[in-house]
Amino acid sequence: MGSTAGIPLWAGEDVETCFSPLPGDLVVSVVSHGHGPLVQRLLDDLARLSSATVRRVVLTLNLPEAPPLPPAGGWPFALQIRGNARPVGFGTNHNRALAGATEPCVCVLNPDITLACGDPFAALVQLAAAPGIGCAYPVQIDAQGRRQDSERALPTPRALWRRRARRLPETRLDWVNAACLVLPQPVWQSLNGFDEGYFMYCEDVDLCLRLRLAGFRLARAPAQLVHAGQRASGRRLNHLCWHLQSLWRLWNSPVYRQAQRLLASDRAITDRIDVP
Repeated sequence: MGSTAGIPLWAGEDVETCFSPLPGDLVVSVVSHGHGPLVQRLLDDLARLSSATVRRVVLTLNLPEAPPLPPAGGWPFALQIRGNARPVGFGTNHNRALAGATEPCVCVLNPDITLACGDPFAALVQLAAAPGIGCAYPVQIDAQGRRQDSERALPTPRALWRRRARRLPETRLDWVNAACLVLPQPVWQSLNGFDEGYFMYCEDVDLCLRLRLAGFRLARAPAQLVHAGQRASGRRLNHLCWHLQSLWRLWNSPVYRQAQRLLASDRAITDRIDVP
């Protein structure tokens, strides 16, 4: 996985995504970068909810750390733990974890997620099963219950200026962050997952743009979860450098150029963010 070469970038070769959700329809990929306590809490949440939707969880330890402790009755899902000899990028980790998945749906899930609002996965899988949907995602809120801006406009320099300098709210839905994404497995495989050329940042932008260019929709599910959502690029120099490098790579990519033309020429494919 990881190369976008040869992938159709328009709707002529759509992948059939309609299926009937059944128990155990989902494999979840979680990557920990020394997030041990957060991962333990997340897996405990999953075990507490006993979600019949989640068949398997793949936990990738990108840095050395102790594995999570199982509950007294054991994990109610298959837990597979992978350890890296050396750290690799966000997209590479998820691609490796989900390679060869046979479940109808795959989920990319951040370790700083809390399932305090109940089980979101049944609704996410149900929505992802609908025809034409390439990715389902939940509403993200912070610990105080405030809705987060996980739905974003195409990150042009002008859009970033509006967002960061002028602090204006987003109105366009061109992509969503990858804190929690559920995709039909055939769609994930057809796109070869994330582009591994991005080490960190913009992998989710690129993935969503390729979904849109392939004729699929991004769809918000009637589900909520809590996301800590702290942006390291605002606090650490190395993360800021990775962020800028990823933006530069994105802006010079054929995917970005095609998305700019498509979203500018076809207003019907540009969604609006409806904030209740």
